[in-house]
Amino acid sequence: MSTSFERYQKRKLISSYFSVVLSISLVLFLLGVLGLLVLNTKKLADHFKEQITLSVFLKDNAKQVEIDQLQKSLVLAPYTKKATYVSKEEAAEQHSEEIGENFIEFLGYNPLKNSIDVQLNAEFVTPEEIAQIAEEVSAKGYVEEVSYDKPLIALLTENVKRVSFWILVVCGIFTFIAVLLINSSIRLSIYSKRFIIKTMQMVGATKSFIRWPFIWTNVKLGMLGAVLALVLLGGLLYYMNVNFPELDLLQDTLFLGGLFLGVFVLGVIISLLSTFFATQRFLNLRTDDLYY
Repeated sequence: MSTSFERYQKRKLISSYFSVVLSISLVLFLLGVLGLLVLNTKKLADHFKEQITLSVFLKDNAKQVEIDQLQKSLVLAPYTKKATYVSKEEAAEQHSEEIGENFIEFLGYNPLKNSIDVQLNAEFVTPEEIAQIAEEVSAKGYVEEVSYDKPLIALLTENVKRVSFWILVVCGIFTFIAVLLINSSIRLSIYSKRFIIKTMQMVGATKSFIRWPFIWTNVKLGMLGAVLALVLLGGLLYYMNVNFPELDLLQDTLFLGGLFLGVFVLGVIISLLSTFFATQRFLNLRTDDLYY
């Protein structure tokens, strides 16, 4: 009879531990996925920003040495990702291909200008930064005009800020939900042992002595849940990298390392704090209150 009861207790204990580990791993996995979403949202926004072109149109009397010097200075500038010289002949050819007819034959001359197309690094694609860059380049005497799409840049900057704000809000909500779910699982696990806690307390055991085994057990469960979440997250990363290589998910190793470490540490910290407060609650309860 006692053996059967012991087996029942062991199965119940294993089931309790399994539910705690499962809830921790699933919640942390969802947080990790949300972290990946944040990373790729920024990468996508940066990708669109870096497609915006700043066109520097040159005067017809600009000397080749001045053009070469300007292009080199733009290439070396911290805000430049790429600077390409486009002659007015190349520009006319591209424009003719776009409209489907040779406009030079119709006009009798080439009205286009030699230019340098500059693609900027994402962090410099803001209305203020681009206006400052355009003003600096326009100050050169052989520059005719600096052109860029002001409304598009303003719209893109505003949308990126809006999306970033809502992603942070969603991250905060999911983190709060994660804490609640993990805390509830651990509290239920400790609730089943409330009579053991009170019995130990009645025979003279100190609170810290009673609390420590529960904390250590649940911290280990939190670590196990975090490891399982990281395995799932790693599998998702591998699948996405194989099927969608253009996303280049494994490029930002520093961020990914920080994300994995953050998920692991979060699992440990939430488990530790939840166990501490749950055991403290039952330690402070009167014996009569344990039945409710």
